[in-house]
Amino acid sequence: MDIKALVSQMTLEEKAGLCSGDDFWHTKAVERLGIPRTMVSDGPHGLRKQDDKADHLGINDSIKAVCFPAACATAASFDPDLIRRMGEAIGDSCQHEQVSVVLGPAVNIKRSPLCGRNFEYFSEDPYLAGRMATAMIQGVQSRNVGTSIKHFALNSQEHRRMSSSSEADERTIREIYFPAFEMAVKEADPWTVMCSYNRINGVYASEDPWLLTDVLRKEWGFRGYVMSDWGAVSDRVAGVAAGLDLEMPSSGGVNDRKIVEAVKAGKLDENLVDQACERILKIVYRYLEKAKPDTPWDQEAQHALAADIAAECMVLLKNEDDLLPLNKEDEIAFIGEFAQKPRYQGGGSSHINSFRTTGALEAAKDLNITFARGYSVAKDEATDAEIAEAVAAAKKAKAAVVFAGLPDSYESEGYDRTHLRMPDCQNRLIEAVAEANPNTVVVLHNGAPVEMPWIGKVKAVLEAYLGGQAVGEAAVRVLFGDANPCGRLPETFPLKLEDNPSYLFYGGEGNVTEYREGVFVGYRYYDKKKMEVLFPFGYGLSYTTFEYSNLKLSADKIKDTETLTVTLTVKNTGSRAGKTVVQLYVGDRESTPIRPVRELKGFAKIALVPGESKEVSFTLDKRSFAYWNGQIHDWHVETGVFDIEAGDSSRNLPLKAEVTVESTAELPRRYTLNSILMDIMADPKAAPLMREFMRKTRETFGHSEKEGESDAAKEAITDEMNTAMMNYMPLRGAFSFGGTSPEEAEELLKKLNQ
Repeated sequence: MDIKALVSQMTLEEKAGLCSGDDFWHTKAVERLGIPRTMVSDGPHGLRKQDDKADHLGINDSIKAVCFPAACATAASFDPDLIRRMGEAIGDSCQHEQVSVVLGPAVNIKRSPLCGRNFEYFSEDPYLAGRMATAMIQGVQSRNVGTSIKHFALNSQEHRRMSSSSEADERTIREIYFPAFEMAVKEADPWTVMCSYNRINGVYASEDPWLLTDVLRKEWGFRGYVMSDWGAVSDRVAGVAAGLDLEMPSSGGVNDRKIVEAVKAGKLDENLVDQACERILKIVYRYLEKAKPDTPWDQEAQHALAADIAAECMVLLKNEDDLLPLNKEDEIAFIGEFAQKPRYQGGGSSHINSFRTTGALEAAKDLNITFARGYSVAKDEATDAEIAEAVAAAKKAKAAVVFAGLPDSYESEGYDRTHLRMPDCQNRLIEAVAEANPNTVVVLHNGAPVEMPWIGKVKAVLEAYLGGQAVGEAAVRVLFGDANPCGRLPETFPLKLEDNPSYLFYGGEGNVTEYREGVFVGYRYYDKKKMEVLFPFGYGLSYTTFEYSNLKLSADKIKDTETLTVTLTVKNTGSRAGKTVVQLYVGDRESTPIRPVRELKGFAKIALVPGESKEVSFTLDKRSFAYWNGQIHDWHVETGVFDIEAGDSSRNLPLKAEVTVESTAELPRRYTLNSILMDIMADPKAAPLMREFMRKTRETFGHSEKEGESDAAKEAITDEMNTAMMNYMPLRGAFSFGGTSPEEAEELLKKLNQ
């Protein structure tokens, strides 16, 4: 298909019309030229296909489909291959239903556990989010169905989401909020990108040329089209100029006319409209030319896959006295409405109309299970009678499993949480059951961290997150040992909300939200502060044990243009087959910029039978050691020693080594008369030029004795004090204390900056 030729035949009005949706879910057709419309549909953890009159937020029903685990859960798998399989399944369902683009994955960073949409975001860590998003995109697009990675960018709150400006410095944006998008664009080539509602440093994402053109296209090489989030367009003409190709949904022709008027008035280059149309049509025909509407959609098989994935995502947080796995022969009490009707997905635009749902009670119907509802989700209460029934069931059982978590009303698209508490009725129920039966297990269904005031009173906790429609099957497998838990936390669980680094500033003031914590998001903050947390990033237990050993580096010194290979050995030292997630962290031991203690730069999920060992290998490149330098607007590695740490969480890293990395890029010198001596002397090339200057200044300012000065006065200024005061002196200070003329200082300045 010659797209350029096709666009050249279109009228200005047809081109402007193509740049907005036909309705809620379709691109426009141009019947005169035989251009058909195509459908896009919500994801990201299943197909939410609605009819033309349906709403965006999921209040109305969509077709029956398969709900896979949400991103909060799939990220916990730390298994890109598994997520790629899930993407393939979603791609098959899209082909069957003639959907050209699925709207996902969502990769926004979990800046705060309060964000109402955290359940559909992957992680607080950009490297993990990027790896999972890349796999998801590759899976879907292997079926010739496009993805729309979202929401670009800095969309980490729902509060005032359509008007708030996310205010962040360049380094924070580049190190925390861009990398997941960047990795996915460069490695997975998503067909489309969805821009976010919010403003970024005052400019709406939908009309930001730096964001949509300079970074996304010119720097990262994005080749598809950019669409708006639904209703995210403020100034449509500015959007076209910035690189926003498709406005969704339809504006009813209002914004189409504005584009036409702007072109005719000479305020908008028609070539930019042509460019937008070409980008849209390339994707339209990429799908249409290989569409396979006869693709089978085996929903039962996908349900089974959803169960397998959910089991891989579950995180065992506590298992005192090895209470789990439970014995299938014992009488076990299942308590809590979520055992019967699990909460398995979040609210809003990602809500899937599941063709079936399996709760834990149904999945365990052949076992010796007694059930007590314990609480009502609809009423958000636990009556005395319900608690009494639960206590009675717990007392007669070998172990009691309480299924608890957050109701739909507690976390959803459209608004943020205000606290990390579970419903009071559920906390009271857990306390009562734990008092009645010492062998109490809590299974959590939630999309983000919660406080656990009862953590010291229960023996085991299994984090199921929002595990999709087969979450009950997966939970039973893990509880009774048919599956060995192998998920790891993709986010830190703080002890309390106030510990979170964004606590003081989250939500912002009016329409401005300042990201004052900078790069210190999640574990980067908690580790730097050496703060106690409830559960650290990367944490998770198993029914077996693993030993890490034999950490080796391919070199003890490299240039930043070279790669470093890191190998280690992991062994299953327990009695069960299981999987562990080997995590590799890198930290700059002594840096000029303030940097985290460590950052995740590699991970691998490894399956081992008892007694088996495997060697795991990682490759680290320049980006693994670099920080974003605002002076050169690029990644920079500072020469120095870097710590390489490996283990199974950010707080359990038994293997350590070090490598010296030499920078090959010289930062430009920009010394002024206000530059202090300490900074200049730290520069190995500038230091020799300063020594003579320092000598002259010391003669005047240092230990030169004045006539009549007492011994006590001479001793009042120690060498340490003198050095410290000299360190902080700016070049201009030499004028005040003598020894250097302004002309001499200016001449020295020229030499320093050469």
